[in-house]
Amino acid sequence: MVLHPKAKVRVAGQEVTFCCKASGTPVPKKYYWYHNGTLLERKVHRYGSRLVLRGLAPEQAGTYHCKASTEAGAIKSAPAQLTVLAQGQQSCKPEPEPSLVELPSECPQDATGSRYYNVGRCPPAPCAGSLADQSGCGAEAGRCCGVRRMEMREIPCAGSLLPVKVVAECGCGPCTQPRILVQGRVTAADTGEPLRFGQIFLGGRKVGFTGYKGSFTIEVPPDTQRLVARFVDRQQRFVDAVKVLPFNRRGGAIYQEVKMQRKKEPVDLDGSRSNAIPLGEASGREPVGELILPAGAFLRPSGEVFRGTVKASVTFLDPRDMVTASAASSDLSFANAEGEIVPLRTYGMFAVDFREGESGAVLQTGPVEVRMDAGQVQMPEHLQKMKLWSLNPETGLWEEEGDLRPAGGSRGKREERTFLVGNLEVRERRLFNLDVPEDRRCFVKVRAYSNEKFNPHEQLEGVVISLINLEPQPGYPANPRAWGRFDSVVTGPNGACLPAFCDGQRPDAYSAYVTATLGGEELEAAASSPKLNPNIVGVSQPYLGKLGYRRLDHDDPNLKKTAFQINVAKPDPNNVDETNGPIYPYRSLEECEKAPVSANHLRFYRVEVDRYEYNVVPFKESDLTSWTGDYLSWWPNPQEFRACFIKVQIEGPQEYMVRSRNVGGSHPRTRGQLYGLRDIRSVRDMLLESTSGACVEFKCSGMLFDQSLVDRTLVSIIPQGSCHRTSVNSLLREYLSRHPPVAENNHTAAFTMLAPVDPLGHNYGIYTVTDQNPRLAKEIAIGRCFDGTSDGFSREMKADAGTAVTFTCQERPVGRESFFQRLLTAPAEA
Repeated sequence: MVLHPKAKVRVAGQEVTFCCKASGTPVPKKYYWYHNGTLLERKVHRYGSRLVLRGLAPEQAGTYHCKASTEAGAIKSAPAQLTVLAQGQQSCKPEPEPSLVELPSECPQDATGSRYYNVGRCPPAPCAGSLADQSGCGAEAGRCCGVRRMEMREIPCAGSLLPVKVVAECGCGPCTQPRILVQGRVTAADTGEPLRFGQIFLGGRKVGFTGYKGSFTIEVPPDTQRLVARFVDRQQRFVDAVKVLPFNRRGGAIYQEVKMQRKKEPVDLDGSRSNAIPLGEASGREPVGELILPAGAFLRPSGEVFRGTVKASVTFLDPRDMVTASAASSDLSFANAEGEIVPLRTYGMFAVDFREGESGAVLQTGPVEVRMDAGQVQMPEHLQKMKLWSLNPETGLWEEEGDLRPAGGSRGKREERTFLVGNLEVRERRLFNLDVPEDRRCFVKVRAYSNEKFNPHEQLEGVVISLINLEPQPGYPANPRAWGRFDSVVTGPNGACLPAFCDGQRPDAYSAYVTATLGGEELEAAASSPKLNPNIVGVSQPYLGKLGYRRLDHDDPNLKKTAFQINVAKPDPNNVDETNGPIYPYRSLEECEKAPVSANHLRFYRVEVDRYEYNVVPFKESDLTSWTGDYLSWWPNPQEFRACFIKVQIEGPQEYMVRSRNVGGSHPRTRGQLYGLRDIRSVRDMLLESTSGACVEFKCSGMLFDQSLVDRTLVSIIPQGSCHRTSVNSLLREYLSRHPPVAENNHTAAFTMLAPVDPLGHNYGIYTVTDQNPRLAKEIAIGRCFDGTSDGFSREMKADAGTAVTFTCQERPVGRESFFQRLLTAPAEA
């Protein structure tokens, strides 16, 4: 499906046009349209690939999708929502929805004990289309609900007034069109070696190369529903990696680590004789099966039989080895006869590469036999459904090659075994798979939070949640026999629903291993020990006990806390304790997606150790649609985010809180006005006694949102406690003196500068990274700052490397709150 219908909003009486288009061989010409799953009569609506509805009535609201079919198969489009408004009904209410931001710690709590303030938000819902948008299949300009007017408020905080801008009114306007990107690195699954200058394909089109360190950036084409990328090693050391990459439809960049499987070293075969190649004999295990190549099976592309020496490389990806899941291609899905994309459970994948021994020319094969050991299949119901599949590298979907049928035993030592046997021909370089369609499916509800308080209004969007289905050893749920499938979903404003295999009869028939990452940073899962607490995990008893929730460090506190494992026990519809999540039947996806935050769900959280951010103009970095064009916006450009950090070295016995205060410095519209605050606790240098370092974010200098005039941000760096400035980086000091005006630094307890416009680098103690993902830009900059280099990345603080300013702190630091109260109530001349 190359064109999917789009969601529309119309007023009753208007008309609407939905369009879809499929490609294939032969070219699809038959299209069917469905409303809420019911086929629409072709004679009544006279549709083809385009569906036109005139004189809309309220009952025509709902979901619409199309299906294209030929004698070769069928494919369904994604559903599109049609909203039909009554005459005079508003699709965008002028009153903003509640949206809370955390105030600085020195601000007093309200009557309920909260330090959160309602700044309002406008939901990015579509508005009714104009008459000009009602027909045609071109891209509509689109109108969306957004901010129409903001107001400045001032909040009393420790004797001063803290400015904040709040949404005063919402209204319809042009929809924002943020860029949608996928970024990451491509490395070898075994050694971590980067794929240098590898080719990247979307469909059959080459779109770029990986960098020297394996990095890549892919801009997601408009209207993409499923992003299939193929990574190719031009040196042919690795098997081509075909990945279905998750992305954030609301804009911004998602970070992905892509692993490639190294090709197995070729062996010499005699093309004139029959040959057998084992599949999955590594680690002392019995092979999953074998590939039987009869005499004369090798063919040149012309069809001529090749009987000379063959260099044969057969690389098997064995799901009995847990670490291979990250290197597996595609997302193990296929299109069934109804055109639905449905999941497969794998028992092994293999890639073949046959070449002439002397010339290296690529060879094909005639019919060859694939034999699979039936003893490797522990679920008896799978024996009758096992098939042989090949991967279409352009669609990322698996296509059926044929059935695997029971046959007699193999030769030699394994004559007593039963095998499943199938046939295939190698006509092009494809990946093959031993799979069964699995119809025992559910969805798992997962949410990510900014901290372990799990506040509903502090959920994180843009987090990649990954789930690997496992087949446990009977009686040993923590020791799986094999993995069977994997999926990744990006969290939205209401979390994420991940497809998973499940079972209603045996709760432990399938288990799931779940992780979460944000911009390459691993999030921690809710704890399961020393005592399982339903309020922390997010699932009530007794269903929690049935799921057997265990964080990775449940039995060994030395293990990481970044994953959990559960039994995917299908909910019993007759048990009220199992009808409120976190597992939902496969047909209840909408219920899962719309579940309130009070419903059962599983949780991850970001580890934020004494880090605080405050923006005068509120902005949720995980939701680019929340950006507002304002002179006081911390990020002036929603298409490109420039993160700036300064490195501070502190000589003192403790770790200390350090604040950056950022105000307008040179722009006439913002001079003297606050942009925002950043607080961070310093981190000990493990090699230097009584020394710590802090990487403190500040607002970069540069153009403001109107892109007409540069502002040099006035930045003040203030450590807590009894501290005094002892030195400033000589290169930074010289640069600032050569680029006036120069900020006064009369107060020895702080460091003040008009921030440089140039991206200076580690020699100056300034770290600047530009990226389409604000959080990823920050993480890269912090990694370089910790390391004190221009391109390093470290989580261990090297306080004396690449430092901008040094402070000496004599006494034990006072509390963060009382210190900043003293700071803000100090007289102006202090």
